[in-house]
Formats: sequence, C-alpha cells, structure tokens
Amino acid sequence: MPSPHRRRPRFAAGCALVAIATALTGPAWADPAPSYEALLARLGQTPATLEADALFDAAEARVRQARVRPNPELGLEAENAFGTGPFEGYGNAETTLSLSQDLELWGRRGARVEVARAEAGTAALRRDLASVEAAGRLALVYAEAEAAERRFALADEALTVTIADTRAALTLVEQGREPLLRGIQGESEAAAARAALDEAQAERDAAFARLTAVAMLSAPVTSIEASLIDRQPAGAVAAPGSTPEVRVAEAEREAAERRIEAERVRSRPDVRASVGVRRYEAEDATAFTLGLSLPLPLFDQNRGNIDAARAEFRAADARLLGARQEAQADREAAEARLRASVSRVGAADAGVTAAEEAYRLSRIGFEAGRISQLELRSSRAALISARNAAVDARLARVRAEIDLARLQGRAPFGTSQ
Repeated sequence: MPSPHRRRPRFAAGCALVAIATALTGPAWADPAPSYEALLARLGQTPATLEADALFDAAEARVRQARVRPNPELGLEAENAFGTGPFEGYGNAETTLSLSQDLELWGRRGARVEVARAEAGTAALRRDLASVEAAGRLALVYAEAEAAERRFALADEALTVTIADTRAALTLVEQGREPLLRGIQGESEAAAARAALDEAQAERDAAFARLTAVAMLSAPVTSIEASLIDRQPAGAVAAPGSTPEVRVAEAEREAAERRIEAERVRSRPDVRASVGVRRYEAEDATAFTLGLSLPLPLFDQNRGNIDAARAEFRAADARLLGARQEAQADREAAEARLRASVSRVGAADAGVTAAEEAYRLSRIGFEAGRISQLELRSSRAALISARNAAVDARLARVRAEIDLARLQGRAPFGTSQ
C-alpha cells in the first residue's frame, strides 16, 4: 500500500490544480447588457410586436376599404346587327351604352363597415396584449440571465471556499490531527464543486444567448449590471376593471354580433339601377334607357351563413364567459403569489445571514480543532444552499410580478401599456 507521505503531495497538487483552473475560468467581460428599461423602450422592434402592429394596420385598411362603394359597371350592347334579311349589316342595329350601379340598400354598406370596425378594435386590443406579453417575456429572460450570472458567481465562490476548506483539512492531516480520509474527501468535494461551476457557466452562457436573441441585440450579452431581480415589484399599481384577455374576448363577441347583422343584410335582394343611351341606326335617332334589377331570393337566402354567424357568436359569448370567470381568480392568485414571494425573499435573506455566520463560526472552530470536518462541510453546504435559495426566491418574485402585470395590462415593474 502507498504510504500516507506519498499521498499527501498528491492532495496538495490536486488542490493546487483546481485553484489554478479556477483562476483561469474568469472570462474577460465585455460591455454589460442594456438595462431592462432600455430594452423595454425598444420593445416595438421585436417580431411579436411588429406582427401585432402589422395585423392592426391590416384591420384599419379593411375599415377604409369597407367604406368604399362598389364601382359602377359600364356596358355596351348591340342588337339587330349583322343578321339576315332586313338586319343584314349594321344599318338597322340598335346600340345601347349603359351605366349600372349597385345601390347597396337595406344598410348593406353600414353593416359591412361596422364589422370591419369591430374587427379593427379587436386587432387593437390584441396588439396591446402582444406588447404586454412581449414585455413579460423580456422581463423573464432578463431575470433568468441575471439569476444564471449570480449562480455562476456563487458556484465560483463555493469552489473557492471548498478549496480553502480542503487546504485546511490537508494541513490538519499533515499535522496528524485528521485521518487521511479527510483529505480524500476534500479532493472529491473540490472536484464536485468544479463540475458545478462548469454547469453554472453553461447555464449562464445559454441564458445570455436567450437574452441576446429576445432583445434583438447586435452584440452578445456577456454580463448584467442593472439588476432586475433585486427590484421591488410594482404590484400596487392600479389596474383596470378587466384583464386584457377579457377585453379581447369582449371585442371578439362584439365583432361576432356585427357579423350576424351583416349576414342578415346580405340575405336581402341586391338592387342595381342602370341608365343608358340607345342609338337606332335605321331611324338615326337616340333614346334613354332606365332599368332596375334585383335577384329573386328563391333558392339562396343566405340561411347557412346566418346560422354560421350565430354559432360563432355563441362561441365568442362562451369564451367571454370563461374569461370573466377566470379573470378574478387569476388576479387574486397572482397577488397572493406575489405577496408570498416577497415574504420568501425576506426569509431567504435572513437564512443567508444565518448561514454565513454559522459557516464563519464553523471555520474558526475547525481550525482550532474543536469541531470536525463533517460539521464544517455541513455548514458550508448549508451556506451554498441558502445563497442559491435567495437567488431562486428573487427569480420567483420576478415571475409573480410578471404574472400580475400581464393580468393588469402593464409591463412588469412598470405602468400600463
């Protein structure tokens, strides 16, 4: 069996290698990411908001088009020409030039405009909802990137502390005050801490990449200086009576109701009036022609479209009922989660303070030989867990603020859109 004297240099060398690797892990930071407010001001450039804006512009264009009357129809007709007998050639022909126009009676144009206006109103509300959702997604990605950065810093600090504890254990092993097993355990703990650091670095880089993509930044995000997870939520902001989803459902119901009336109007005859001039070649004379035409609703009375519009209205009414039933419950639940998350942050901060003091006293006691390495390891693990729990509590508070802000129709940590 190898002697303990041969194993001790291996432990010291292993810890030295871990310390050197730790020193090399620190990246060269570039410029920090813009603040959350700066990114929020650029929210209109994101694909989701651009799509919602384009759909609203399309709805507005359909309103303008709905106001336009149908074009008149110009017709030219020749009769009694190029036949046989007295109608040979064009000498006895009758030529008629006419102009016909759809009169759009029964309120057809007004019903069409009302449907287009209702759909434009729905598109406007959906645009507002898309802006709120984009702001919430930005806040979440920003907070997750900041939390990942903090977890990486905590993992780096945990590795440093673990190496320091391992060195202290090796010193006691050299002095014969601790068995060789403690050195082996310390080396294993340092390797595990190094692996945790690598994992935290990968999570941080992935979170930074997501933030770069969501915020549509030209340069990759490499650090965050303007904190969001430490900010107090704006949960006390006054909110409108209805959630954005309820307002969208109400607009959809109104548009469905307008479509019923439009289909009813379409079932009535489409009256067309015409006026023209007729030329009589044989008599070398002209005369005016007047006409009025309308289809006979014997077969197509638009019953199917009317029934379909009524069914769509019932569906929209059901969606509105469901949205109203869920709105109040969702808001109360979001407010409760936000209050709980605020309390959780306070408790987590108190836990970190207690864990830091416990670890400090454990380290002093371990170096003095009054407590074992197992107790030191336990207090160190409790400190690492408490610090990570504090980050998790802050991230949960951000998520609760995002949920409540969406129900209130505003950007997280901000005012109404």
